Amino acid sequence: MRVFVTGAAGHIASAVVPELIRAGHEVVGLARSASSTAVVQALGAEVRRGDLSDLGGLHEAAAEADAVVHLAFDHAAIADGRFAEAVAADLTVVRTFGEALKGTGKAFIGVGLTPTGDPRRDAAIDANPRSAVARAIAAYSEADVRTVLVGVPPVTHSTRDRAGFVPTLIRIARDTGVSGYLGDGSNRWPAGHVLDVGRLFRLALEKAPAGSQVYAAAEEGVTVREIAETIGRHLDVPAVSIPAEQAADHFKGFPFMAFDITMPSADTRRLLGWEPLRPGLIADLDDGHYFSTTG
Repeated sequence: MRVFVTGAAGHIASAVVPELIRAGHEVVGLARSASSTAVVQALGAEVRRGDLSDLGGLHEAAAEADAVVHLAFDHAAIADGRFAEAVAADLTVVRTFGEALKGTGKAFIGVGLTPTGDPRRDAAIDANPRSAVARAIAAYSEADVRTVLVGVPPVTHSTRDRAGFVPTLIRIARDTGVSGYLGDGSNRWPAGHVLDVGRLFRLALEKAPAGSQVYAAAEEGVTVREIAETIGRHLDVPAVSIPAEQAADHFKGFPFMAFDITMPSADTRRLLGWEPLRPGLIADLDDGHYFSTTG
């Protein structure tokens, strides 16, 4: 298949693009700068120059492809307090792709979670503004688009991770002298190695039926306290509970400290024949690379 990939120079794409190419797919990656172009070319993909504001170009690229894998999102907007703005922009992009693919039966692979019927889990899903994007993607399954939503674990870890949850917590711990968590730290973050996540995207593209929700979490949920304690041990700083009234200031606008959800992947493993092969999160932290590369 000819696959158009957004966010092609990003962390997740660094695993998705080579995985697709090795499987024989032709990949076209969106790149908005010379540096991104170099990254995408190094991964072995064809480059399409442009950005997410060029809706006409996105429509054309989607129409020319057999499938779209949409990985791009303005993550920097979250720290800047522009989360809602970033979601609105992403909704526009998703609708552009959906209209280009409507009535074709082509695949549209996106990132997100849809409601499960479990009130507790659904409350956590709905608390994330990006849930609106997931619902918009899923709706195109009613318009003859093979939509597949991939639940990407919030902690997707690897030696290439520079801006995710773990590097953010490490930077905060270095800046403040403590490795913090909220309450008793029992809230959980699903985790997966980026190479396992990349393989899941390829299998979802090749095998998942229309309207599927699949989960790329190798670990259904790791407690934030265990993550904080591991970071503290490596930095030689105490792991401590941060009072709720101090959380916004301590965590510097990082809005996900209280996030608590699990991603059970047993059904995904059966559906796609996917088995994670890479180290778990704590083992990857104990490897030490995060602490030599995260400033």
